[in-house]
Amino acid sequence: MGTQNPSAPPRAQSAPAFNSTRTRHHGGGITHENTRHTTRFVVIGNHLVQHKELSLLAIGLSCHLQSLPTGAGADIKTLTARFPEGPTRIAAALRELEAHGYLRRERHRTTTGRIVTRTVSCNQPQAARREPANTGGCPDRPPAPPRQHRPAERPPAPTEEQGQAPHPPRTETGTRTGHRPHSRPRKALPAVPQPSRTASALLQQATDLLATLRRHDPRLLLSTADTAHLAPGVAAWLERDVAPGAVRHALTADLPDDPLRRPAALLAHRLTAQLPPPPPFGAAPAGPPPPRHEVRNCDGCDRGFRAPETEDRCRDCRDAGSAV
Repeated sequence: MGTQNPSAPPRAQSAPAFNSTRTRHHGGGITHENTRHTTRFVVIGNHLVQHKELSLLAIGLSCHLQSLPTGAGADIKTLTARFPEGPTRIAAALRELEAHGYLRRERHRTTTGRIVTRTVSCNQPQAARREPANTGGCPDRPPAPPRQHRPAERPPAPTEEQGQAPHPPRTETGTRTGHRPHSRPRKALPAVPQPSRTASALLQQATDLLATLRRHDPRLLLSTADTAHLAPGVAAWLERDVAPGAVRHALTADLPDDPLRRPAALLAHRLTAQLPPPPPFGAAPAGPPPPRHEVRNCDGCDRGFRAPETEDRCRDCRDAGSAV
């Protein structure tokens, strides 16, 4: 009893709270009852389901996207209709997956001119970057290092004594006059149909219609130059006996979900590709709508009715008076 063990701790030590094996000694924790899948299964890596930075919603959403067949809908509207989470939470989860390399969203233009978004689900985490449209799968090679551009050796500028004219004067902003900026020139808008007659009233109606497109979609906010370019195309639709509401629907329906880089180019393509045929030859133009009279009270039965100012009785009272 007098012999002491110097290696024994003075008191029992508890396991730290962050120890994952703490519950194993008490019989708790998770156990697995696995059955081998032979059909309808997908392989998910532990790097995804045990990711330390992704949220639980993002992990589950990535598992769902990896299980979908090729061509299935994977946009926010489709996922919102499928799951009880709202569009805000689903959009945030998609951004998480995109930031960690599990998702890429690419825009493609179809043969009809419509821009669609293609979602690429990656089963291996990669750095989020944009790849060409014709890639067949997820990138598995590291990104290429940035190219180092060597400064071009410029010959010494000749002086005025050697026959070279002096440099052009600088403006107040510091740019030499006669030198063009290095910005890339903007591509011209596609051509639009032209109306057979250039009536000012028709062009003004087309301009007003284009100015109201931003009320239906804020992305369709057009500049003055773009509106002037597109107005003849809208006038060509209006002179073909197309109602302004139908023209507005053709320009604003089925727009892509992604931001529009150049909405005027998309509208110009739709005005040209979806131009309706002219009305049948000899078709009588639609006449003005019938006049709408004010409501007045009948002198016989005091009931409200619509009629010209010359009538003071409703139809029933007039019929009853003629029958007598």
